[in-house]
Amino acid sequence: MPTIGRRERKKAQTRRALSEAALRLFHEHGYDGVTVAQIADEADVSIATLFAHVPDGKEALIFDDGAERRVWLVAAIRDRPSGQSVLEALRRCMAARGPFTDDLSPELRHKRDLIVRTPALREYSRKLWIAGEGALAEAIASEGGRDPSDMTVRALARYVLEIPELAGAEPDPLAALNAIFDLLEAGWPDQSLDGDFTGTTM
Repeated sequence: MPTIGRRERKKAQTRRALSEAALRLFHEHGYDGVTVAQIADEADVSIATLFAHVPDGKEALIFDDGAERRVWLVAAIRDRPSGQSVLEALRRCMAARGPFTDDLSPELRHKRDLIVRTPALREYSRKLWIAGEGALAEAIASEGGRDPSDMTVRALARYVLEIPELAGAEPDPLAALNAIFDLLEAGWPDQSLDGDFTGTTM
């Protein structure tokens, strides 16, 4: 394992301090009631330092860069049990995270609820999900011997990545997630098992 240098540790500490400060202030005053300057002051850094770490502004402060999502979505497909479909693997993976599970620490539950009820944070979260479209399309395509640029593959990847935004704010997010996956599975055969994409048309 590579050793993390002092500079990298310092950057990580500053980024964590900014995230924690933003969460505290958002919970206390609401997202719209907090300015970037207040967050910088709460974290004891300059505004310039804040933007150096988070160029996208305050909506990005409580998120990672989205790389972790791409890793576990791709892993869900590649490491799924024998006989399990691609969509079932993705369903199980997503159902265990974010707005779809209550198996969260109080801290993560508060963060999740803040994101769900704040339009700007939900939209930024959606942006991070959609950024994983290429990686997810490649993983889906590799299971069926398809080209990742195939429109049907890209469309399926996009549909899956839209689920958190579509279902996350529903009264029963998990039921909404399952309803969407049921629809996708009805029109998306398990190409890893039957070798083609013929099947019911949605």
